[in-house]
This record gives sequence, structure tokens and C-alpha cells, in this order.
Amino acid sequence: MFGRARRNRRGRAGGGKGGAMNRLIPNAITVAALCAGLSGIRFAMDGRWEWAVTAIVVAAILDGLDGRMARLLNGTSKFGAELDSLSDFVAFGVAPALIVYMWVLNAWGAAGWIICLAYAVCMALRLARFNTMLADPNPPKWQGHFFVGVPAPAGAGLALLPLMLHFQAGTGWFDRPAIGAATMALVAFLMVSRIPTFSGKKLHLPRGWMVPGLVAAGLIFAGLLNAPWATLVILGIVYLAAIPVAVVVQRRMRAAEPPPEPAVAEAAGLVTVTLETPASPPRPPQNA
Repeated sequence: MFGRARRNRRGRAGGGKGGAMNRLIPNAITVAALCAGLSGIRFAMDGRWEWAVTAIVVAAILDGLDGRMARLLNGTSKFGAELDSLSDFVAFGVAPALIVYMWVLNAWGAAGWIICLAYAVCMALRLARFNTMLADPNPPKWQGHFFVGVPAPAGAGLALLPLMLHFQAGTGWFDRPAIGAATMALVAFLMVSRIPTFSGKKLHLPRGWMVPGLVAAGLIFAGLLNAPWATLVILGIVYLAAIPVAVVVQRRMRAAEPPPEPAVAEAAGLVTVTLETPASPPRPPQNA
């Protein structure tokens, strides 16, 4: 009896199915992503640009793992969501801005710094909007298949695309302040825009596409091992090319989805119900 009571107390203290260890693992991955982003800044300060970009890539991979690990272990929490947003801002907002500034934009002085600040601010606004949209109790079905604007890890990768092209093409082509500034400004706009981009959270690969998917994953992995910068550049170009496709697919999905019920739309704040007050009866004429 005493042994059973001790086991029950341990189960309640650990949180049961979603206990403390289940919450610790995804949060530890989030902290690792944060450390990778900060390490990218340190590598940039030392002039090791390839290591700086690699650190941001590692942070993006870890960022894609922490949420899936939390759902797999039933370890989602409000603390984890807030930590993830702060980690994303530092690793994909602050770190890429400082890396690009120390790489080429410092040649423009204050103008280059303002462009980097604009990128970081747009990253913060994009993350704040994402957190706000999560509070919607009745999102449309198509919304789970898309992001609104470019997400944080993809934005960081696109912002660092000139560095990857520089690593592949050499000096004198993509290491110009104008190219870095234009890229940062474009990515900042894409992050705060309402342009839809594909989300992989609800991506389900059909059974017939399993073998081609494995072949594609193997080719990407082999490319990252043998020609990492060329592979990352190709992935970035493919991602940009997929944005117009996402716009068309989202429009079709929105057109095919029936409008929400009045009660559901009212609860979600999509419609406003106005109550008409009955007109007052006419007053009797007064004698002169």
C-alpha cells in the first residue's frame, strides 16, 4: 500500500503522461537552437563566415525539431511556446542581421545598420502576429496548410542567401552591400506581408510518393554533405519559386471552403450582430 502511494505521488509530481521530462526535452532543443544562433554571431565577429551561416542552419534544424518533439511527447506548454518565440527572434532575427551587417553592410555605416534594424523589427512583428493567430479558437481548415508571410527560419535562410552564393561563386559577385541590403529589405517585406507560404505541419505524403520522397531526401542529404552551399542555394530558390504556387493553392482552398455558420462566425468575431430597436409609436397631435 505504501509503495503504491509513493508511486502515485511520483506520477503527480512528474505531470503524468506529459511530465517534467517530456517538457524538458523539447525546451532543451529550443535552448540549443538559441545557443546556435548566438554562436553564429560569435563566428561572424571572428570572421568565420561559413561557420556563422552553418550555426544559423543548425538553429533552423533544431527549431523544426522542438515543436514536433513536444507534440510527440505530449510536452507542449505555455512556457515552451514563449521560449520558442524568444529563441526564434534571437536566432533568426538578431543573429542574421548582425552577421550580414558585419559581413558587408557595415560599409554603408548608419544606412546599413538601419536596414538590419528594419529586418530585426519585421522579424519581431512576424512572430507577434503568429502568436496572436494561435489564439483563434475557430481557424479555417485551410489555414493549417499555410503560413502568413515567410516564417522565421526561412526568413533567416533567405537573408543569408547572398553569403551562400558568395561561398559558391567567390569574391566580387555577391559580396556587395547593395545586394545584401536589397535581400534584407525583400525578406523583411515577405515576413510581415500576408502572402501565404506552404507549411509542412499538415503535410501528408501519399503512400505512392513514399519512394520518390525517400529518393529526394537522400539526394538532398548527399548534396548537403558534398556541396552544402550549392544545395542550400537551390533549396532557397525552390522555396521562393513555391510562393506563387502557395498563393494560387490558398485561393482555391478558400473558394472551396463553405462560409462559417453564423453562430461560429459570431464567436470568432467574423460578424457582428446588431439588434434593431423597435420604432417608437407616433405621438398624438396636440391641440393648438
